[in-house]
Amino acid sequence: MDLKEWKILSSRMVIDNQWCKVRQDEIELPNGKIIDDYFINIRLDVALILPITSNQEIIFVRQYRHGAGEILLELPAGTFDTQLEDPQVAALRELKEETGYIAKTTIPLGILYDNPVKDSNKIYLFLAQDATKAGQQELDPTEEIEVILIPVSKVMEKIAIGEINVAGTVSAIFMGLNYLNNLHLTHKI
Repeated sequence: MDLKEWKILSSRMVIDNQWCKVRQDEIELPNGKIIDDYFINIRLDVALILPITSNQEIIFVRQYRHGAGEILLELPAGTFDTQLEDPQVAALRELKEETGYIAKTTIPLGILYDNPVKDSNKIYLFLAQDATKAGQQELDPTEEIEVILIPVSKVMEKIAIGEINVAGTVSAIFMGLNYLNNLHLTHKI
């Protein structure tokens, strides 16, 4: 099969403010069909960190998410502009701001698309080991965040019962624990 990209015939911003940017594209599909109202959410990229303490606890944040209309358990994360800030720096900044914890080093786990059908952004995933409490949270006026420590041994159970159900968080947990398992296997050989 010879897959082809869609051709953008024209684009215009239909919403362009600080909190929401939406672009309307007129596109031509490879079969020649024209779609004049394909909407793309222009979003900043996200830096997400899987912080693990020396006691083998993962540091989570619990907060209300208005889009879902629920209070959710997630890993520390936040948006950043790739032109102005390095993803690793952004991940460590979010960890400190949201939790008061710091980590000396991080390991990149991967880069994922958030929702490639309609959103433009990526999620940069990092693992931080030996995270330590270094101060208080530094929250934005729109944030109310509870810090929750969960033993690594209990996290998969919480995913299975749906208590942890945010896609980026679940991905980072699987990727991070896989990395650590492989690291331990190679040290035993």
